[in-house]
Amino acid sequence: AALAALKRPRKHYQWYYSTRQADADMLRCPQGLPAFLRAYYHQKSADWAANRPLPLAGWTAEELARLPSYYVMDLHRDMAETVAAGPQGGPAPWLTDAELAVYAGEYARTGFQGGLQWYRCATERVLMAEQEIWSGRPIQVPATFIAGAADWCVQQSPGALERMRTRALARLDGVHILAGAGHWVQQEQAGAVNRLLVDFLGR
Repeated sequence: AALAALKRPRKHYQWYYSTRQADADMLRCPQGLPAFLRAYYHQKSADWAANRPLPLAGWTAEELARLPSYYVMDLHRDMAETVAAGPQGGPAPWLTDAELAVYAGEYARTGFQGGLQWYRCATERVLMAEQEIWSGRPIQVPATFIAGAADWCVQQSPGALERMRTRALARLDGVHILAGAGHWVQQEQAGAVNRLLVDFLGR
């Protein structure tokens, strides 16, 4: 409600992804599925120079409005309309046209709903009671964290990265924020991610 009340009314993408119409909005978007995915992947990558994440001061509407529109969307736009209004990108070494065609073909075959169900469960707190029995207990298995320096996801929840470092993971082996990568770090910097994983597993 606070985002909708801003001078430029907004909504959080997680709320939108939990809605019934999100799947059809993307599958049947006017620009076509390949064009939608190309723009979406580009805008969340390090290839888009506008992705320069910074810590937010708090979980407030004003602070969240600093996020790119693919995170905090205009209130009356769906995700396909949101990315259509931004830079479209093109083939990249980490996502060729042939690779994109595989993604588009599989999403056309299966839809997005399977993945979108996570957002519905999260926003409606489905199964949260089961998870809350572990509240306050750190994860005990060895872990490493790898993300892209241009990925706003790392900063969108104020304080989350520090809580992960200090409270959530008892055996955190490392935090690696990779330059030249955004949300798709395993594709944008595949070699670096593989080296970090092999080193971690070796330890």
